[in-house]
Amino acid sequence: METIAVLTSGGDAPGMNAAIRAVVRTAGYHRLSVLGVMRGFHGLIHDEFIELNPRSVADIIHRGGTILKSARSEEFRTTEGQAKAVENLRRAGVEGLVVIGGDGSFRGAMRLQEAGINIVGIPATIDNDIPCTDFSIGFDTTVNTVVEVINKIRDTATSHERIYVVEVMGRHSGYIAMYAGLAGGAETVLIPEVDDSLDEVCERLISGYRLGKAHSIVLVAEGVGGNFKAGRSLNESSAFHVADYVREKTGFETRVTVLGHIQRGGNPTANDRILASRLGARAVEMLMEGRGGCMVGVVHTEIKATPLEEVFKQEKALDLGFHQLAHILASQ
Repeated sequence: METIAVLTSGGDAPGMNAAIRAVVRTAGYHRLSVLGVMRGFHGLIHDEFIELNPRSVADIIHRGGTILKSARSEEFRTTEGQAKAVENLRRAGVEGLVVIGGDGSFRGAMRLQEAGINIVGIPATIDNDIPCTDFSIGFDTTVNTVVEVINKIRDTATSHERIYVVEVMGRHSGYIAMYAGLAGGAETVLIPEVDDSLDEVCERLISGYRLGKAHSIVLVAEGVGGNFKAGRSLNESSAFHVADYVREKTGFETRVTVLGHIQRGGNPTANDRILASRLGARAVEMLMEGRGGCMVGVVHTEIKATPLEEVFKQEKALDLGFHQLAHILASQ
């Protein structure tokens, strides 16, 4: 093997640059050439390759986002687009490709694997919803970002004796809300995995007020929309509906904060940098071993490789013990 390539795809996640750095420098250590693919699968189709070397990835380990950019590509979904991507990779002499991204990125990568290009995937998504790995790159940073915001909002909530409803990302997964809610001491955490009743939420808030709580933080994952049993159909702006319902039922003054894409940015935490470095290095080693069609992840602190077909067959379940613990700790 002489040449490999690396691309980032899907939503950006803090730590992607650290993974790129690890891929390039591990490859350099083993005397392999590395091509960076700009703008993900779009760049594969349009031949957007750049040469990467250990110096070109200097001083990026601490930077959020991705120096290789990311873009959607409807053309890659077609047979013609995939064939063009394979042709460009082969013409560039690429013998293996590292794909840094989430589920959608890995499904695209499998089309290349089926066409004969060895692929190794690195899970990078702030939602942490990729099976066969305990954590994905970007999740830890995002949780810390949300906790920092909760800390600041709590100052204002305390000063004005209000209930703040904070919406975080997580359309299908409650990992961000659950971990940040537990770490930030939120009084209520609403996630897609649990069918909470808004009436019960209101009762908990009233109970807290009777115990002497003058303010509360309600953390809402954006995907909780259709879960509630209180007779209201919620859409993606879940936090506003929750706030309206709480205000109508309790009379408490409420405010809403929707964090949005602020959760994606920022310098990656030490945990994300270390995870990205370990996964990036192992991805290169796997390509050198001739092992493709796999994803590298971390399971109980150990780096494990899982065939992508197995990853696609599974769903990552959130430990609902976290949800119960958050409820217990907030009820006193």
